[in-house]
Amino acid sequence: MKEPDPNLPAASSRAEVAATTLDRLPVSRWHWRLVVLVGLGCFFDLYEVFLGGVLAPVLGKEFALGSTGKALVIASGFAGMFVGAVGLSIAADRLGRRRVFMINLVLYSLFSLATAFSPDIETFLVLRFLTGMGLGAELVLIDTYLAEFSPARARGRLTAWAYTIGFLGVPLAALLGGRLVARQQLFGIDGWRWLLVFGSLGAVLVVVLRRALPESPRWLESRGRHAEARAVVDSVVRAVGSDTAERPSTTTETTPRTGDSDEARTLADVLRLVFRDHRSPLVMLVIFQIFQTAAYYGFAALAPLVLVGKGFTVTESLGYAALSFAGYPLGSLASVPILERFERKHIIIASALGIGACGIVFAAADQVPVIVVAGFLLTAISNVFSNAFHIYQAEIFPTAVRSTASGLAYSVSRAVSAVLPFAAVPALAKVGPVPVFSCAAVLIVLLCLDVALLGPSSTGRQLEDVS
Repeated sequence: MKEPDPNLPAASSRAEVAATTLDRLPVSRWHWRLVVLVGLGCFFDLYEVFLGGVLAPVLGKEFALGSTGKALVIASGFAGMFVGAVGLSIAADRLGRRRVFMINLVLYSLFSLATAFSPDIETFLVLRFLTGMGLGAELVLIDTYLAEFSPARARGRLTAWAYTIGFLGVPLAALLGGRLVARQQLFGIDGWRWLLVFGSLGAVLVVVLRRALPESPRWLESRGRHAEARAVVDSVVRAVGSDTAERPSTTTETTPRTGDSDEARTLADVLRLVFRDHRSPLVMLVIFQIFQTAAYYGFAALAPLVLVGKGFTVTESLGYAALSFAGYPLGSLASVPILERFERKHIIIASALGIGACGIVFAAADQVPVIVVAGFLLTAISNVFSNAFHIYQAEIFPTAVRSTASGLAYSVSRAVSAVLPFAAVPALAKVGPVPVFSCAAVLIVLLCLDVALLGPSSTGRQLEDVS
């Protein structure tokens, strides 16, 4: 039998061995490999999320859709994501992070490929909904998984890098969309169908790569599986020591903790803990998710339609949107040095206000350079905002209910995203982009008040201390 690592404290049902050990490790190549594997899955999630805005004007022309039809194209994926965010986030607290990581990408890949060969708009909408179900919990799982493996002092930085990889999928969706729509067919298949095939085949590759991911030892401890948690932690310590050419010092005194980890044994237990003991952060986050949807996903989904409404062709609008969407990965990259330097809740507030200001400029502009610059700045600031809140929502709940609580709150944004097009798309046609984006700016102010008044501080603190 393998001897236990003498550098690790003894495991008990109430000692957070994984927490005290993982938070003391230096950031190494092992952590960066984890970031890349998680970030690749994030790439296809975000590619798919923003694909709705790309496909809406294309399929509007393909199937002669009106405002309601275009809204359904955008909403169908988000509706599926709402269902997936609820179901698979809860499953991740019951079945484990790694297993659900695999399930969601397999479902996405299968249904995305099927959607590519939809014979009519009705079939497309149904399959698009099922595709969304597969991806519903992906970002929640990314937030949860990286939070549980990353040292507290580097949690924001590592998560921001994973999202930087993921957000490369956003301008790619618009760029590929513009090129394939202009070409119309490739090998006898409509160009827009290739956009869905690309996402499906790429996700299969990520599923294969993710088989190397370990299960979260924090989650294993929350389920009472201390021997397995200890084995994972010991393997991480060895890997980090190999990467850094020295044995990391992990000896520490553990403080016995009681509560969630010992109580969360069934689904009923998990839901009881969420709604009884963590009601306050859950309410704050639900309010936040309602308002942030208009600020964040509203622009991405509506930008191509706004440009078409300004008189640009579908191909031109996707090209300009691709230039604007380049701000997503660059903004995510810019967030890396910021997220550990300032308090996360303050970053969320400041960047949200920037989104509102840039959105109004984008809506009012009629010159191409102003449109592109305003769109670029808006998307860049959006991803400072996005990275901050994704890290934040994973930090404010304990391990036993982290995925369930953050997933339930995050599912609200998916539900609002599904409903939003039915209000925003007709409003664009009726009153124009300036009033629509001005309403979004008002919601952003309410979002800022919610976080400022109800949100806890979290930057640099151990997860167990924040929650």
